[in-house]
Formats: sequence, C-alpha cells, structure tokens
Amino acid sequence: MSRKLSSRPNNRRPAQRGEQFNAQVPGVEYGVLDELIGYSIRRAQIRIYQDFLDALGPWSITPPRFSAMTIIQANSDMKLTELANAMGIARSGAVEVVNSLEKLGYAARAESRLDKRAHALALTDAGREALRGITQAIREHDARISARLTSDEQKELRRLLDSLG
Repeated sequence: MSRKLSSRPNNRRPAQRGEQFNAQVPGVEYGVLDELIGYSIRRAQIRIYQDFLDALGPWSITPPRFSAMTIIQANSDMKLTELANAMGIARSGAVEVVNSLEKLGYAARAESRLDKRAHALALTDAGREALRGITQAIREHDARISARLTSDEQKELRRLLDSLG
C-alpha cells in the first residue's frame, strides 16, 4: 500500500517523542483562552494535524503537499503561480512544495502546452499512484477525526467554518 520514503523520525511531533497531546491539561487554568473560537480551532487543528501526519508518514506527505498534488492532478497544465493562488499561499511557498514533491518523485515541471514561456506542473506516474493511496488514507483520517459527529453535525461544522473570516 505505501512506500517508506524516510526512516528519519520527525522529532517535532509529540507522538514521535512518546508524548500525548492534551487539548486541556488538568490543573491548568486557561483564562480567556477557553472563550476564544480561534483558540479552540487551533487546539483542534493541532490534534487533527498530528493524526494527519501519523496517517501519511509513509508517503512523507504534509497537508500542503497533499493539497498541491490534488490540485495539480485536477488541473492539467497548471502553472506555479496558479497553484500558489489556488492554495492561497505565496509563490515562494508553492515553489517549496513543488520542489519537495519533485524530490519525492511525485511531481515534475514540463513545458507548458499553452504558454511556451512557462512550466506546467504534472504528477508523475509514481505521484498519481501515491495520490490514490494517500487519498484513501486521508478519507480514513477524516472519518476518524470526525467520528464523534453525526453526518448533519459534520455538514454544519463545515458550514460554520466556511462562514468564518
């Protein structure tokens, strides 16, 4: 199913250090933080991100890499600037993401069919194959992190999050 690309442990993650992340540490007063939507979202994001990294570690995939692979796959002949815009990140950030995907053998730059001055992004055969497994792992991850919510609650949470900002 998966291909181990790196045997180097990620020592930044609590789970890799044998630690458990607790959203609320017993005995610690959080003051106004307990009242803030942004703080609650950030704490949930930390737990979700930890599970994401654990699920996708065999592919060396991060959320930006997965997003880029998915967008590149769905949009043939996409340019780097277009990818950056679609992801809502700076062009330099998109360059880093694409460089990392190239190192993994998942993406490549090619001459654009539409604009000979630009490079088009494409997934390699290995990238397309990996994306199938990654997408399945993501679906399982998403089901795991949302298991305590009903289907209606999941829809409502997406609606509420979409209305922020």
